[in-house]
Amino acid sequence: MSFLASRRARDERPSGSGSRVLPARFARRVGYAAALLPAAVLTPAAVAVGRTDRARAWWARAGEQEPAARSSPRQPGPWRLLAHALLCVPLGLVALVPVGIEVLFVLRGVLYPLVDHGPYDHSWGGPTWDGAWVVHFLVALPFAAAALGVLWLLNRLHARLAGGMWGLRVGPWPALALLGSSVAGTVFVIAWIHQL
Repeated sequence: MSFLASRRARDERPSGSGSRVLPARFARRVGYAAALLPAAVLTPAAVAVGRTDRARAWWARAGEQEPAARSSPRQPGPWRLLAHALLCVPLGLVALVPVGIEVLFVLRGVLYPLVDHGPYDHSWGGPTWDGAWVVHFLVALPFAAAALGVLWLLNRLHARLAGGMWGLRVGPWPALALLGSSVAGTVFVIAWIHQL
Protein backbone atom coordinates (compact mmCIF):
# COMPACT_ATOMS: atom_id res chain seq x y z
CA MET A 1 0.00 0.00 0.00
CA SER A 2 1.42 3.38 -0.91
CA PHE A 3 1.95 6.11 1.63
CA LEU A 4 -0.75 8.35 0.15
CA ALA A 5 -3.30 5.55 0.06
CA SER A 6 -2.72 4.77 3.74
CA ARG A 7 -3.06 8.49 4.59
CA ARG A 8 -6.30 8.81 2.62
CA ALA A 9 -7.76 5.73 4.31
CA ARG A 10 -6.95 7.15 7.74
CA ASP A 11 -8.23 10.64 6.93
CA GLU A 12 -11.54 9.31 5.60
CA ARG A 13 -12.38 7.66 8.90
CA PRO A 14 -14.87 9.58 11.01
CA SER A 15 -13.29 11.35 13.92
CA GLY A 16 -14.99 11.86 17.28
CA SER A 17 -15.62 15.50 18.08
CA GLY A 18 -14.41 17.33 15.00
CA SER A 19 -14.09 20.78 16.58
CA ARG A 20 -11.54 19.61 19.17
CA VAL A 21 -9.70 17.11 17.01
CA LEU A 22 -8.26 19.56 14.48
CA PRO A 23 -6.59 21.98 16.95
CA ALA A 24 -5.29 19.07 19.03
CA ARG A 25 -3.93 17.29 15.95
CA PHE A 26 -2.34 20.53 14.72
CA ALA A 27 -0.72 21.17 18.13
CA ARG A 28 0.53 17.57 18.32
CA ARG A 29 2.07 17.79 14.85
CA VAL A 30 3.74 21.11 15.65
CA GLY A 31 5.07 19.67 18.91
CA TYR A 32 6.53 16.61 17.21
CA ALA A 33 8.22 18.81 14.61
CA ALA A 34 9.74 20.97 17.35
CA ALA A 35 11.07 17.83 19.09
CA LEU A 36 12.70 16.23 16.03
CA LEU A 37 16.26 17.32 16.82
CA PRO A 38 16.26 16.23 20.49
CA ALA A 39 14.65 12.92 19.51
CA ALA A 40 17.20 12.36 16.73
CA VAL A 41 20.04 13.05 19.18
CA LEU A 42 18.58 10.83 21.92
CA THR A 43 17.69 7.86 19.68
CA PRO A 44 21.26 6.41 19.57
CA ALA A 45 21.41 6.59 23.38
CA ALA A 46 18.02 4.87 23.67
CA VAL A 47 19.13 2.10 21.32
CA ALA A 48 22.45 1.73 23.16
CA VAL A 49 20.77 1.21 26.55
CA GLY A 50 18.21 -1.25 25.19
CA ARG A 51 15.25 1.13 24.87
CA THR A 52 14.73 0.44 21.17
CA ASP A 53 11.01 -0.23 21.71
CA ARG A 54 10.49 3.16 23.34
CA ALA A 55 12.40 4.94 20.60
CA ARG A 56 10.43 3.02 17.95
CA ALA A 57 7.14 3.94 19.65
CA TRP A 58 8.07 7.64 19.74
CA TRP A 59 9.08 7.68 16.07
CA ALA A 60 5.87 5.81 15.20
CA ARG A 61 3.77 8.46 16.96
CA ALA A 62 5.81 11.30 15.43
CA GLY A 63 5.49 9.72 11.97
CA GLU A 64 1.78 8.97 12.49
CA GLN A 65 2.11 5.28 11.76
CA GLU A 66 -1.02 3.23 12.23
CA PRO A 67 -1.15 0.81 15.20
CA ALA A 68 -1.37 -2.09 12.71
CA ALA A 69 1.85 -0.90 11.08
CA ARG A 70 3.52 -0.70 14.49
CA SER A 71 2.84 -4.37 15.15
CA SER A 72 3.72 -5.55 11.65
CA PRO A 73 6.79 -7.66 10.95
CA ARG A 74 8.16 -4.74 8.91
CA GLN A 75 8.87 -2.76 12.06
CA PRO A 76 12.21 -0.98 11.90
CA GLY A 77 15.06 -2.56 13.77
CA PRO A 78 17.73 -0.66 15.66
CA TRP A 79 19.79 0.10 12.55
CA ARG A 80 16.81 1.52 10.64
CA LEU A 81 15.88 3.61 13.67
CA LEU A 82 19.41 4.99 13.83
CA ALA A 83 19.40 5.70 10.09
CA HIS A 84 16.07 7.48 10.40
CA ALA A 85 17.31 9.52 13.37
CA LEU A 86 20.37 10.54 11.35
CA LEU A 87 18.12 11.53 8.45
CA CYS A 88 16.02 13.65 10.83
CA VAL A 89 18.98 15.69 12.14
CA PRO A 90 18.82 18.18 9.22
CA LEU A 91 15.04 18.32 9.55
CA GLY A 92 15.38 19.00 13.27
CA LEU A 93 17.95 21.72 12.58
CA VAL A 94 15.55 23.37 10.12
CA ALA A 95 12.81 23.14 12.78
CA LEU A 96 14.97 25.25 15.10
CA VAL A 97 14.31 28.28 12.87
CA PRO A 98 10.52 28.42 13.41
CA VAL A 99 10.99 27.40 17.06
CA GLY A 100 13.33 30.39 17.43
CA ILE A 101 10.71 32.64 15.82
CA GLU A 102 8.14 31.41 18.34
CA VAL A 103 10.55 32.17 21.21
CA LEU A 104 11.15 35.66 19.80
CA PHE A 105 7.37 36.14 19.50
CA VAL A 106 6.95 35.40 23.19
CA LEU A 107 9.91 37.55 24.25
CA ARG A 108 9.56 40.49 21.86
CA GLY A 109 5.78 40.35 21.30
CA VAL A 110 3.92 38.97 24.29
CA LEU A 111 6.46 39.96 26.97
CA TYR A 112 7.78 43.12 25.27
CA PRO A 113 7.43 45.41 28.33
CA LEU A 114 9.48 42.98 30.42
CA VAL A 115 12.24 42.85 27.79
CA ASP A 116 12.40 46.57 26.99
CA HIS A 117 11.78 48.83 29.99
CA GLY A 118 11.72 52.01 27.94
CA PRO A 119 11.76 54.84 27.32
CA TYR A 120 9.61 54.17 24.27
CA ASP A 121 10.17 57.48 22.46
CA HIS A 122 11.79 55.79 19.43
CA SER A 123 10.02 52.41 19.66
CA TRP A 124 7.36 51.27 17.23
CA GLY A 125 4.06 52.38 18.70
CA GLY A 126 5.78 54.69 21.20
CA PRO A 127 6.07 56.93 23.06
CA THR A 128 3.61 55.14 25.39
CA TRP A 129 4.23 51.76 27.00
CA ASP A 130 0.94 50.23 25.87
CA GLY A 131 1.28 51.54 22.31
CA ALA A 132 4.76 50.02 21.96
CA TRP A 133 3.53 46.72 23.39
CA VAL A 134 0.51 46.47 21.08
CA VAL A 135 2.48 47.34 17.95
CA HIS A 136 5.29 44.88 18.76
CA PHE A 137 2.72 42.17 19.48
CA LEU A 138 0.79 42.82 16.25
CA VAL A 139 3.94 42.91 14.12
CA ALA A 140 5.19 39.62 15.63
CA LEU A 141 1.83 37.82 15.37
CA PRO A 142 1.92 36.97 11.62
CA PHE A 143 5.52 35.74 11.94
CA ALA A 144 4.49 33.48 14.82
CA ALA A 145 1.57 32.12 12.79
CA ALA A 146 3.85 31.51 9.81
CA ALA A 147 6.36 29.72 12.06
CA LEU A 148 3.61 27.39 13.32
CA GLY A 149 2.68 26.69 9.69
CA VAL A 150 6.31 25.85 8.87
CA LEU A 151 6.50 23.47 11.84
CA TRP A 152 3.31 21.78 10.65
CA LEU A 153 4.80 21.40 7.15
CA LEU A 154 8.01 19.96 8.60
CA ASN A 155 5.93 17.43 10.50
CA ARG A 156 4.14 16.45 7.29
CA LEU A 157 7.52 16.02 5.60
CA HIS A 158 8.74 13.89 8.48
CA ALA A 159 5.62 11.72 8.29
CA ARG A 160 6.38 11.07 4.63
CA LEU A 161 10.00 10.20 5.41
CA ALA A 162 8.96 7.99 8.33
CA GLY A 163 6.70 5.95 6.07
CA GLY A 164 9.81 4.53 4.42
CA MET A 165 11.04 3.29 7.79
CA TRP A 166 7.89 1.17 8.06
CA GLY A 167 8.20 -0.23 4.57
CA LEU A 168 5.82 2.13 2.77
CA ARG A 169 6.68 3.43 -0.69
CA VAL A 170 7.88 7.00 -0.32
CA GLY A 171 9.43 8.09 -3.61
CA PRO A 172 12.11 10.74 -4.17
CA TRP A 173 10.07 13.87 -3.36
CA PRO A 174 10.40 13.82 0.44
CA ALA A 175 14.18 13.49 0.16
CA LEU A 176 14.28 16.38 -2.32
CA ALA A 177 12.03 18.45 -0.03
CA LEU A 178 14.37 17.66 2.89
CA LEU A 179 17.33 18.85 0.83
CA GLY A 180 15.48 21.99 -0.28
CA SER A 181 14.32 22.86 3.23
CA SER A 182 17.84 22.33 4.58
CA VAL A 183 19.28 24.70 1.98
CA ALA A 184 16.52 27.27 2.61
CA GLY A 185 17.05 27.05 6.38
CA THR A 186 20.80 27.52 5.98
CA VAL A 187 20.34 30.54 3.72
CA PHE A 188 17.82 32.06 6.17
CA VAL A 189 20.14 31.61 9.17
CA ILE A 190 23.14 33.08 7.29
CA ALA A 191 21.06 36.07 6.17
CA TRP A 192 19.77 36.55 9.72
CA ILE A 193 23.30 36.48 11.17
CA HIS A 194 24.56 39.01 8.59
CA GLN A 195 21.80 41.50 9.41
CA LEU A 196 22.61 41.51 13.15
